[in-house]
Amino acid sequence: MSERWRAGPRNRLTDVAGLRVGHASSERLRSGVTAILCDRPTLASVAVLGGAPGTRETDLLAPDATVAGVDALVLSGGSAFGLDAASGVQSVLRGWGRGFAVGAFRVPIVPAAILFDLANGGDKDWGDHSPYRDLGVVAAQAAALDFELGGIGAGLGATTAACRGGLGSASVQLPNGATIAALVAVNALGSPLVGSTRHFRAAPFEIGGEFGGLGLPHPLPDDVAVPRSKIALPGTATTIAVIATDLHLDKASARRLALAAHDGFALALWPVHTDYDGDLVFALATGERGPVPDGGARVEVAAAASSVMARAVARAVFATLPLPGDTLPAWTSLAG
Repeated sequence: MSERWRAGPRNRLTDVAGLRVGHASSERLRSGVTAILCDRPTLASVAVLGGAPGTRETDLLAPDATVAGVDALVLSGGSAFGLDAASGVQSVLRGWGRGFAVGAFRVPIVPAAILFDLANGGDKDWGDHSPYRDLGVVAAQAAALDFELGGIGAGLGATTAACRGGLGSASVQLPNGATIAALVAVNALGSPLVGSTRHFRAAPFEIGGEFGGLGLPHPLPDDVAVPRSKIALPGTATTIAVIATDLHLDKASARRLALAAHDGFALALWPVHTDYDGDLVFALATGERGPVPDGGARVEVAAAASSVMARAVARAVFATLPLPGDTLPAWTSLAG
């Protein structure tokens, strides 16, 4: 990893000032919600590259849309049922007087994305109404600067082709003082590991042994290029994420940042962006540090977005511990 880059003090999304993260988890449900709250309305965009996405309020993130900033973002398990989580977060924000002013009313703007974790062994017999709205309330109320990684929140029930998935985050500080940070719920159709080994595909981008310091295997295994995948049923996977920076961006530039972060998925997961994934990255730009510089510095920002997302993916899997009834082993349980 370049010595020009170092992880932020928390090595989490909240190293970008003005953001807080909260989780709500249900081990009985084997699912959960992660809420990303903005201290003030924050410019946002989105890039969807998977073939089976599930989203709420993403149209307003287009460059020609009226609303300039969001109040929160939500990542949730539960497939389409999980979109209810955004209503819970919205209710909390409304109680705090937050939201886009429309005459005498305020409407909190809370885009959301979901992943499919219905078939992971949890009890989904919830009756007439899903629990995700209530989980959204809990996640919003829990939002803080410090938060856990691994099998928690939106990552609680997540899986990959090789092992359990999870919730990961990482950050990087650039020489110009800018911070780029990522948060991701890894529920990939593909694998984060090199072939049949325990080594992470994201190993070349690791900082300070943050996901075990194993590096890449040597020699590379014969199956390094063989795609491993979960059963390919439409909508049964999805890796959803947030990339954030304290640079000032417009919506078009924020979308470019989200697209660069998708490259981090490709660096850390194989295969990725399949017909059966709903892979999505939200982008947030708080604008505290001024505009993105031109030339090579602009390229460095995009490269940082790719690498920090790859690191966040590996940290999600590395931090996830075994649970009773696991349908796949946690990474920590794989033979060394």
